[in-house]
Amino acid sequence: MAGRNYKRERQLQSTPRELARNAARKKARRKLEAAGKVKKGDGKDVDHKNGNPHDNSKKNLRVTTKKANRSFPRNSKAGKK
Repeated sequence: MAGRNYKRERQLQSTPRELARNAARKKARRKLEAAGKVKKGDGKDVDHKNGNPHDNSKKNLRVTTKKANRSFPRNSKAGKK
């Protein structure tokens, strides 16, 4: 098995679509920081309930542990519950 292709990973992360998705996730975190629900370095993640990082409505955001938010597979057959 070949090792990771870091150059290719960086190219994929730098596409306009991925940059916009990352900015939306950061915006959601800042929104909950302003509301006092999370703090920098608290070990929590901001979870988008429907999986869409562009949907930063109040009802779609929740604070979860890193383990809970990163534990389910990200593929076409695995949906968020």
